[in-house]
Amino acid sequence: MTHPALKSVGPTPPAAPLEMPVQDLRAVPKAEFLPADRRTQIARVVAFGGAAVLTAVGYDQMSLVFGNETRTFLQGMLLALFTITFAWIAFSATQTLAGLTAGLWPQRRPIQQNAKLFGKTAIVMPVYNEDPAASFGALSTMGEALSAAGHGDAFEIFILSDTRDPTIWLRETAGFAWLRARLSGRMRCWYRRRALNIGRKSGNLQDFIERWGGRYDYMLVLDADSLMDPATVETMVRRMDAAPRLGILQSVPILAGGVTLMSRLQQFAGRLYGPVIARGVSAWQGLDGNFWGHNALIRVRAFAASCGLPTLPGRKPFGGHVLSHDFVEAALIRRAGWDVRMDTDLEGSWEGSPPSLVDLAVRDRRWAQGNLQHMMLVPTRGLRWPSRVHFLIGIGAYLMSPIWLFLLVVGMTLTAQTLIVHPQYFPDARQLFPDWPVFDAERMVWLFALSMGLLLLPKVVGLIRALCFADLRRRFGGGLRLLRSWTFEILISALYAPIQMLLQARHIYEIFTGRDSGWSAQSRDGTAMPWGEAFARHSTHMLIGLVPGSILIAIAPDQAAWLAPVLLGLLLSPLLSRLSGDTRFGAGLQRAGLFGTPEEIEEQALFAQFRRVEEDIAAISRLELLDLAQDPVLLSRHCATLQQTTVIDRPAQLAAITARAKIAAAPGPAEALEWLTPAEVSVMLGSAEILSFWANHPAAARSASA
Repeated sequence: MTHPALKSVGPTPPAAPLEMPVQDLRAVPKAEFLPADRRTQIARVVAFGGAAVLTAVGYDQMSLVFGNETRTFLQGMLLALFTITFAWIAFSATQTLAGLTAGLWPQRRPIQQNAKLFGKTAIVMPVYNEDPAASFGALSTMGEALSAAGHGDAFEIFILSDTRDPTIWLRETAGFAWLRARLSGRMRCWYRRRALNIGRKSGNLQDFIERWGGRYDYMLVLDADSLMDPATVETMVRRMDAAPRLGILQSVPILAGGVTLMSRLQQFAGRLYGPVIARGVSAWQGLDGNFWGHNALIRVRAFAASCGLPTLPGRKPFGGHVLSHDFVEAALIRRAGWDVRMDTDLEGSWEGSPPSLVDLAVRDRRWAQGNLQHMMLVPTRGLRWPSRVHFLIGIGAYLMSPIWLFLLVVGMTLTAQTLIVHPQYFPDARQLFPDWPVFDAERMVWLFALSMGLLLLPKVVGLIRALCFADLRRRFGGGLRLLRSWTFEILISALYAPIQMLLQARHIYEIFTGRDSGWSAQSRDGTAMPWGEAFARHSTHMLIGLVPGSILIAIAPDQAAWLAPVLLGLLLSPLLSRLSGDTRFGAGLQRAGLFGTPEEIEEQALFAQFRRVEEDIAAISRLELLDLAQDPVLLSRHCATLQQTTVIDRPAQLAAITARAKIAAAPGPAEALEWLTPAEVSVMLGSAEILSFWANHPAAARSASA
């Protein structure tokens, strides 16, 4: 029996293959580029020229702290490490100032509001072991709104599954049947699960393009936790229709929906400071933009012709498939002559955030490996210089943690050396005058204040922007509430910063010693970590804070005061980590009016609709494999998605044989599930014949008749 929603059409559309050749990184493709406009040129001067000037000033002033000469190796190390870190924070500040060259509010691009949408767009959502209720609920919400606006024929929804968990696979196919039935007659929906998930997310997209890319002009790439306002999606399509050279149009996703301390902290900071930072990035990159992997519209044929990713030589973690593929795809499509743009006025673009410090660290581990892989891609021939800068910024974002750590260690060692080791005033017995140790403490305090000012500049500008615009201030809950949240965000982030520094430093160590990150599903739901696990995970962090802190307090209490936020954050790391994912603590912050965002304070109609739809589909998240043997309709829906998912290799053939044998020998379906290995369960779920044999087991029939 086939479900009515699936009678007339299969789970995937007719084949429309589009070739996606692997790109040669040593060849320079023929391409023409428009010169950067004056606004972009000015922004680049402010961002890069300003950072260079500030770095020179920082280096000069730090040299003067030592009397313009570094007498020891440690002093030379401190000067070098300080210069690198100062350059990093200087660039973050001047990048913010570059955004101010065009004002505090983004300039909207004119479009023809009532013009017909020319292209066919696939709303593509790659999923990997995700909760279908949230993902399919978001797709349903967007599909219904787009069809209500009269654009149902211009869009198709395409779920690209790489799910390995059999239970989640079942829930996906049930969710797909629900989604297709809900949007029946309004928007077409498709579902494809890969038997072999080669190349991870980038391979998932490549498989889609090579099999059905010729069917579409554009694809809107989403993450499993993405939600976009249909008006924003429509605007993006109109802008791409109007710009035939545009290859990728990136929106600025805003974090939303978090209920834990960590997610609320991230989404408040992203909502307040993110637009300012994004404005600066957009200003200097111009048409040499970047791709963040989701919530972006892509011209399919340009992407197919330009973005086939090669397998990197060598062993993992640097070799193999490209992990952080989005940066690379943006660089390659731009190399081929297509424009890549980020429009910061595209509001109505949201995503979720990791719910706890541990979940954030798991995601960072994967991102760190992917970004460090880019060291092999920086020399790619034909790249535009901003594309190389994007690579270097991504690499630096993770290398800065061990650099900060080395800076702290060298600084503390110098302090201890100064207090413990008696200086030699006459290192040469023949010299007439002593060598007085030089350290300009007053200049060092001034330099520290300058560093903190540059570090906080994006946050200060974000706050000023929100306070200056009455509507935005009101959407944050008012000026006093905003100021209180801003203050607490700075204080709490300062406590988390040293923990994240050590976590990322460990990631870098693991990567350079050859450990691969693997591929695990992202956690979306928060929970309070048990105390035992919290102390086990962070015992090293506590020890690192306790031992140097105790020594500094004993021999140099003044210097210990400067490092108080670092030491306190490490000492409290188990508590901070546990609280980071606690939904009850997050709810308490919400009741106290802390870290509220416009999406939370005044929930938009789209979010309200999404919540209702998510509740409607929530039962799907409770389905278990045994339900297939007890519900013929559910079994029929699942089998209807298997038409184009059969990729049988020798291990799968052996698993199919052993699965049938175990099912035949088992007393019933439940016992058979217990006997089957994970590989055999996956093979069974991918075979309508074996599923039918299992579901129609004589014991199941007797149970049903009884």
